[in-house]
Amino acid sequence: MEQRKTDHINLALQTQTGQIEKDNRFAYEPLLNGHPKDGLPATTIGDKTLRAPLWVSSMTGGTRMAGFINHNLARLAGEYGLGMGLGSCHILLKNEKHLPDFNLRGVIGDDQPFYANMGIAQVEEFLNKGDLQTIKDLVSLLKADGLIVHVNPLQEWLQPEGDVISRPPLETIRALVRQMPFHIIVKEVGQGMGLESLRALLQLPLAAVEYGAFGGTNFAKLELLRDESARKSLMEPLSYIGQTAEEMTFNVNQLLADDQAIQTKSLIISGGIKNFLDGYYLITKSKMPAVYGMASTFLKYAREDYQSLKKFTGGQLEGLKIAYAYLRVL
Repeated sequence: MEQRKTDHINLALQTQTGQIEKDNRFAYEPLLNGHPKDGLPATTIGDKTLRAPLWVSSMTGGTRMAGFINHNLARLAGEYGLGMGLGSCHILLKNEKHLPDFNLRGVIGDDQPFYANMGIAQVEEFLNKGDLQTIKDLVSLLKADGLIVHVNPLQEWLQPEGDVISRPPLETIRALVRQMPFHIIVKEVGQGMGLESLRALLQLPLAAVEYGAFGGTNFAKLELLRDESARKSLMEPLSYIGQTAEEMTFNVNQLLADDQAIQTKSLIISGGIKNFLDGYYLITKSKMPAVYGMASTFLKYAREDYQSLKKFTGGQLEGLKIAYAYLRVL
């Protein structure tokens, strides 16, 4: 498992599947505001508020490199008032020697959203055994605000060590939401979700749905890069299936217009978000309260040192302020 987590870090930057390149998304309105002095719009995830609409999306844990990365990211989230989701905590359930990689509440601080993470296959396994306490203990151990459940059937199918998902993930998520006392976020891991999956999720009382859309780190393709067998070339077409963040935002807006049963409170728009303009465009387009999330873009700087990461993030937030002041989304 530790080798797999190291593979994920080393291969993530090789598995990007696209980016938004258009420049005609905005009208530039230079006459309507002075230079921005105030902060950015605050957004709530669960019952905690982000001081900027930016989420540090789930990455990894369980190796020396991952521990360094996660501490940098948690420090960043605390300093700038961002939210953070941990990478899969499965390895922590196997061996608590990895706890320092995940035990970051003291770093991020008490005021910022901070979520543990578990795969749908593991959640299904614990529910099948009637072992709800292990999930509760994980969230309690990390002093997290809740749990992110990453839904990854393609990744598990293509992963050489992948787990079997025996029933529809929606059934597992519904059971989990009914029985857990903390906030739940559901995310995909690089393919995004189609209209009917979004419809079903948004009808649940989730703290947020995170896209994990096609266009960013693609974990199905990542697992194929780890597979040295002939199966790699046979299965590769599957890694190019999915929905982009823009397509998913359009679908959510349509569901909000058509469906009165929406219970989910917020969106985390992630997958292919390269910079503040991508994020600003999509959260402005969204009719549901939204923040945008980045993973691999943060990863590039978090692997180096904290000052590089801080400089990058400060520039992103500065650009976001300019966008709010002068850009109108078309």
